Amino acid sequence: MNHPSLRITWALLLLSAGLTATAVVQADALSAMQVLRDGGCGGIMPAARPIPRSATLDRVAQQWAGGSSLPEAAQRSAFRAQSTTGLHVNGPDASMLELLKGAGCRTLVSQRVREVGLYRHGLDNWIVLAFADTAPSDSPTSVGLAVSTAAAGAVGVPGRPRLPTSLPASQGSQGPALASRALQLVNEVRARGARCGTRSFAPAPPMTLSGTLAGVASGHAIDMAEHNYFEHQDLAGNSPADRVRAVGYPEKLVGENIAYGPESVEEVVRGWLDSPGHCENIMDPRFAQMGIAYSAGRTARRGLYWVQLLAEPRA
Repeated sequence: MNHPSLRITWALLLLSAGLTATAVVQADALSAMQVLRDGGCGGIMPAARPIPRSATLDRVAQQWAGGSSLPEAAQRSAFRAQSTTGLHVNGPDASMLELLKGAGCRTLVSQRVREVGLYRHGLDNWIVLAFADTAPSDSPTSVGLAVSTAAAGAVGVPGRPRLPTSLPASQGSQGPALASRALQLVNEVRARGARCGTRSFAPAPPMTLSGTLAGVASGHAIDMAEHNYFEHQDLAGNSPADRVRAVGYPEKLVGENIAYGPESVEEVVRGWLDSPGHCENIMDPRFAQMGIAYSAGRTARRGLYWVQLLAEPRA
């Protein structure tokens, strides 16, 4: 369901494993964010002013943690913003700075961030950022959810990985075998319905493939692989909806799933389905078209970068 006061709503989910539990308090995540903003992500970006905390965004974060999608949580809390981003990180006090830096440091230190809300339960932190609007007032409304996950233990694997069976070994692959197999796996799940974390989804209509979306997915996969980053927001500051809109696709709703590490299309789709946020994207009945691509990393990260774009075109 679209909301006129939201232009782009997308969530970034970072899964972490193998962390030792220690006592933490809710302020730790906020303090870590301020450190990253003060230092410009370790000097790679300009320093940014501190982020004021919003009680309304705290409620949005709590509802998101309780199983609502981020757009739903914002609407229920009557939060009016042009763009919101959510980050979900899990880890102890000692790891919070590195977790947030890896989860999306460029997003956290953006000069456009105007407010932040947090909710904590155990070692899980749900963080919601609100951005100032810089898009033209007549830009199409696009409310969506984009999530990402880093495969545990995948970063820094030496040597090039085995490329997916029967798929072309070129950078930014979006071959028909890859796309057809991914579509088959996705539509099989949509046909029977699924449980995504605490939420149950009824069967959804099948999606179809879009060559335009595949091309945009390929471009982002190549860009991440070439420049050694892993985020929905690219280095030019564009969101998934921005990239889709730039090629003339008539979008009404845009979502993006990204992953790093899986070596086959079966593995990456299974990983997305096992992650609540990714699974919600795949099961969202509003999405009617998809495109998928991967690219192999060039530098220290030599694994595969995967991008799946999902969209509802305007009628």
